[in-house]
Amino acid sequence: MTSALLPAAAIHPPHEPALLAQYRHIRSATEAIVADLSDADATVQSMEDASPAKWHLAHTTWFFEEFVLAARVPDYEPVDPDYRFLFNSYYESVGPRHPRPRRGLLTRPSLDEILAYREAVDESMLTLLGAAQTDAEAALITLGLHHEQQHQELLLTDILHLFAQNPLRPAFAPELLEPVIADPRPAPDWVRFDGGVVEIGHRGEDFAFDCEGPRHKVFLQPYTLCSHPVSNHQWFEFIDDGGYQIAGLWLSDGWRWVCEQGIQAPLYWEEREGTWWQMTLRGMHPVDPESPVTHISFFEADAFARWAERRLPTEAEWEHAARNLPATGNFIEGRVLQPLPDRQNTSGALRQMFGDVWEWTGSAFLPYPGFHPSAGAVGEYNGKFMSSQMVLRGGSCLTPESHIRPSYRNFFYPHQRWQFTGVRLADDD
Repeated sequence: MTSALLPAAAIHPPHEPALLAQYRHIRSATEAIVADLSDADATVQSMEDASPAKWHLAHTTWFFEEFVLAARVPDYEPVDPDYRFLFNSYYESVGPRHPRPRRGLLTRPSLDEILAYREAVDESMLTLLGAAQTDAEAALITLGLHHEQQHQELLLTDILHLFAQNPLRPAFAPELLEPVIADPRPAPDWVRFDGGVVEIGHRGEDFAFDCEGPRHKVFLQPYTLCSHPVSNHQWFEFIDDGGYQIAGLWLSDGWRWVCEQGIQAPLYWEEREGTWWQMTLRGMHPVDPESPVTHISFFEADAFARWAERRLPTEAEWEHAARNLPATGNFIEGRVLQPLPDRQNTSGALRQMFGDVWEWTGSAFLPYPGFHPSAGAVGEYNGKFMSSQMVLRGGSCLTPESHIRPSYRNFFYPHQRWQFTGVRLADDD
């Protein structure tokens, strides 16, 4: 699950400071997210794709208990044997699990009991981290921490979806400071790339998920990318031009989805007296025309690209373009919790490639040449999902900054849009 591991016999010294500090930081960051939630807030499941906050807290703890403590600590006794069934997500080789669509029915255990579960597992993990670990054990713990960072983003997107179903439209974080935006901002521009034979996939010794490799060569025709992701203002134009009513713009499955679901705008948009409003983690606000559009499906991204007489980039084009850019931007650490307009008034280069919104690509989530899933249950992490999903790149305003890199491959089904998903246009040179 990581790249360039040391030999399996290598031993990390006890009290490994970086890993111990990382564990403490990431686990406490998760609990900070739910600090102001009630037990009811943390229990309700708003749809099958989402999970209750309580379940996220427990599942990320189950991961360490199941894959690290149970394997590493002799005669380890689980905190509660029922949790092995309740909080397994999709690991078939571990055993049976509570059905995903019914996670919201788990009124027991309570939120306090789940937090106590986390505390008990953390105590055992901190003891373990104070002892020597093999490199393989340290790699598994690192995987668990990156897994928890994924769930931090899911926690917030699932809370947003839940609160959006409440007619009171409660705000998760109403007191966040408004960011200062530079003005004037540059107009979208086009950046050209020569293409040719290029390499994509993770390189180096830092952490990467297994699906980010092996590194391999691909051939790219010359192409261009838009300097900025598509804005809400551009999406207003798409709506006003009848984009959601023109069948010829849509893939067949997309048009069926539009018709069956009555889709007329991005998720969380509501029209009030001629003005579009949007549900956010800050509550309901008018849609900012200059910010990147978000909460759109692959179907919508593809239809918009066709309307604009452009196309979506492939994931190889996206990674090739981003390969030398710093992975900095509007991430969760900024505590804005929503996409922002371009905050610098420079032009002529790619902007906002990282953070703000995940960017749909035109590439299916498939294995790279030479990919083989890891042995054991952790091999189910990514490989089993390489079917019927599309790749997104770049991270969002809810992604931890230390979690993202140019080779990172996110993936969702084409109709899903409760994540902070947007689009950047591409074209042939």
